[in-house]
Amino acid sequence: MTMTPWDTIRKELKRRDEGRRGPSFRRADDPGVEEGPRIDVRPGHDALPRDRREGAAPRRPQRQPWLARIINQWWTRLLQSVYKGSLSKQEAQYESHSTGRDYVWNTVGTSIWGMVFPVLTVVATQLAGAEEAGMFSMAFVTGTLLMIAANYGVRNFQVSDIDEDHSFSSYQINRWLTGIAAFVCGLLYCSVRGYDSHMLTICVGVYVYKLVDGVADVYEGRLQQADKLYLAGISQTLRSVAAIAGFSALLLVTRDLAVASVAMAVATAATLALVTLPLALLETEKSRRWDVGEVADLFRHCFPLFAALFLFNLIESVPKFVMEGALPYENQLFFNALYFPAQGILLAIGFVYKPQLLRLASIWSNPRKRRRFDLVVIAVMAVILGITVGVSIFMEWLGIPLMSFMYGVDFEQFGALPHLMVLAGGVTAAIDFLYAIITVLRRQGAVMRLYAVSFAASVALSLVLVNLLGLAGAVASYLGTMSLLLVLLVMEYARMRRQITRERNPFA
Repeated sequence: MTMTPWDTIRKELKRRDEGRRGPSFRRADDPGVEEGPRIDVRPGHDALPRDRREGAAPRRPQRQPWLARIINQWWTRLLQSVYKGSLSKQEAQYESHSTGRDYVWNTVGTSIWGMVFPVLTVVATQLAGAEEAGMFSMAFVTGTLLMIAANYGVRNFQVSDIDEDHSFSSYQINRWLTGIAAFVCGLLYCSVRGYDSHMLTICVGVYVYKLVDGVADVYEGRLQQADKLYLAGISQTLRSVAAIAGFSALLLVTRDLAVASVAMAVATAATLALVTLPLALLETEKSRRWDVGEVADLFRHCFPLFAALFLFNLIESVPKFVMEGALPYENQLFFNALYFPAQGILLAIGFVYKPQLLRLASIWSNPRKRRRFDLVVIAVMAVILGITVGVSIFMEWLGIPLMSFMYGVDFEQFGALPHLMVLAGGVTAAIDFLYAIITVLRRQGAVMRLYAVSFAASVALSLVLVNLLGLAGAVASYLGTMSLLLVLLVMEYARMRRQITRERNPFA
């Protein structure tokens, strides 16, 4: 028999009436009655649950805290993807082309990443003393060089690879190979230096942390390539927070710098495996298979980038290596503490231009927009000058007393050295920006000889000035070498632009 709409309505009304009457109940001690749920009618025992009594407010479902909910959602997504057998085949859930988020999270991630070294040296100084903190600083300097070696100068090349001439799989293979090679080189360096077990453990912990940074960079570069830079910033933030938390907690409990360094390495490795790597695979298109020729091509094309970056960071580190053999370890702490405000200038400029590298590459690819490209370069250089002056004023007003409070060291005793270091930071920021611009122009091979010349000058100046003037000589040699390199780069960039205008710009 076919039911009419009226029959359906009458059936629904009848069902609702029966629901209003409520269920029938039976006594808990009456086994002869089969229908209805058991209730306890003994004195002091309520017949109905609290949320079903007359006049009682309905019980609200308990909501998880925001952070716990995010973690559970991510963990569920990760397990489901692993269960399905592939991370890269899953559908992306986060939007791209979000410029505002890109700037915010890139700023947050880069800021916290840049603060890891200063914060950890402050923690190490307060909990382990200046000498131990100096040892940690020296391990961090070497670890940073190893990270540069692991990066192999590929990040800017990868991000500006608009047409994806090289597959992401090839970029991954390249990065894991360079990371492993850099770690082996770090162990060999420790062996040559003859470090004892305590210093060796500190170095290994720091090296693993910095090499995880290097490997994670290729996955964060993939997110930026997909115009999801904000996800890369979130990944960088989590890794940096994990490093600070793991190191500080273990050092507070054990007062052993070696144990704290190992904890930092473990925490950052966990973030790579659980966040950075799966995030890049889940939120970007599946890459084609890797190719031996492409991997070799990356090694060949990016060697000038690697050599220039490595030499640049080696130039920065030469005064520190010379100090290690000539001065107590506490001078490593003083030098790096003076450098941290200068590093802030470098980070601030990174906030300005790095989110725009993809767009700068697009502007440069259009010959009609070359003049606009030049105006961007001039504007960023002006911003660098303004930030440098501002930081120098801040150091004179509040920076030096604040540093003295944080480190428990009187930085007033160093006179003009903080201001000289800030000036060196501005010069370094200008070098970093010009190098990125030259990479966009695909003329990175031309600057190799400039870095070689500057490295030779750095070695000569450091050996003379550090042994002659101590810490002041290290700062002076650093500033002198960076100034020389900036002048050489500006001259080379001007020459490149004139040459490109003659060769490639039909509208000139």
